[in-house]
Amino acid sequence: MDVREGQPLLETKRPSLKVSFSWTFIGNVVYGACQWAMVMVLAKLGSPEQVGEFALGLAVCTPIWLFSNLHLREVQATDANRECRFGHYLALRLATAAMAMAAISVITYAIGYRHQMARVVLLVGFMRGLEAFGDVFYGLLQQHERMDRISKSLLMKGPLALLGFCLGFYLTRSVPLGIGCAAVGMTLVLALYDARGSALAVIATSGAWQNAPTGRLKSFAFPRPHWDAQKLSKMASLALPLGLVTSLTSLNANIPRYFVEHYWGRRELGVFAAMSYLMLAGTAVVIALGQAASSRLAHYYASGNRPAFGGLLLKLVAIGSLLGVSGVIAVTMSGQQLLKLFYGSEYVGNNDVFFWLMIAAGIGYVGTFLSYAMMATRYFKVQLPLFLFVAMVSFLGSAWLVPRVGLLGAAMALVMAMITQTVGSFAIIYLALVRQTVPVSIGDKCAAL
Repeated sequence: MDVREGQPLLETKRPSLKVSFSWTFIGNVVYGACQWAMVMVLAKLGSPEQVGEFALGLAVCTPIWLFSNLHLREVQATDANRECRFGHYLALRLATAAMAMAAISVITYAIGYRHQMARVVLLVGFMRGLEAFGDVFYGLLQQHERMDRISKSLLMKGPLALLGFCLGFYLTRSVPLGIGCAAVGMTLVLALYDARGSALAVIATSGAWQNAPTGRLKSFAFPRPHWDAQKLSKMASLALPLGLVTSLTSLNANIPRYFVEHYWGRRELGVFAAMSYLMLAGTAVVIALGQAASSRLAHYYASGNRPAFGGLLLKLVAIGSLLGVSGVIAVTMSGQQLLKLFYGSEYVGNNDVFFWLMIAAGIGYVGTFLSYAMMATRYFKVQLPLFLFVAMVSFLGSAWLVPRVGLLGAAMALVMAMITQTVGSFAIIYLALVRQTVPVSIGDKCAAL
């Protein structure tokens, strides 16, 4: 088979940004709504303590998995020069996934979690691992702006995971069994749709369709990892700072939760986490548009088209600001009613906390769009000092405020961290645009930084 990298995926014309956004928006909204629905099921059928257990499991596992992921999806999507093959990304993901699960297991028992809580953490870690494997398949599709296939995967994965979680928790009232049943649904989609879709993608980009005028493949080759030690080492070196950055981003959001659980217990953590999940409505829009635009931003930056890059980024920031203002207005007008409707009367009475969480969410929406723009410029290493500083702000703010004013202090610490991240991200993007003189390759950029 004549292998030719870089050909268009299944079709020669790239879909418009509007089409890509539409597919990504639908997929992310449904998937995010299903994750939120799991919290609502716990709140309605269980207790705030059980919501707290689930939230604590996510707070422990998510930063570890995000670090191990090395943000390979965005590295793939913005690899405009096609310097790495899909098999290299898959091999690196397999290696880092094994390390992540080992780390989660060690940390679980080192902290002292036992029995119920240990099972929750380990099963949440496994569920996050399934998402990580799906993500590396999505990266190839996103590279070619085939957001429709990613969306279809999410449209299946979210509802199946929710169905499994509802059945498992309803029948047993056990959080670990609910998570385990959700993982079964995610595994089915990963094996039967995600991997197969990536196999077709690899075939399409390698030229297997060139001699098949009827559209049928003459041969079928399942995507396999390429264990090239030199290539994987170079990829890991490039992406390691980005893995640290994404891990720190998650850690910054979770640091206040650690302090809430330590000083106020899992019940209060459950109440805080439930309110935080209401941010998902805006987050789904931000992630959908950011993922759809990231490849386009990368092409604009790589070609030196600063006006197009700046114009698209300005539109994204305006959307993020509008979403943030809308959330604050909604909470101001009917925050208590929303909490009672979605979770029940036990979660009512913290409207000031809810208000500050929405402010943090609005600033975070803008910061997330700026993060996608930073990925597009491929300025990876310089982000690490920024997010270390953001983590320090989040930690110090939480350490000072949470013991004194509880959940309100945790929300205010988040606002402080989001402001720091957004201002720093803007400065890095400005630096990238000022320093750019000619289009550069990944190798040149890596050497420069």
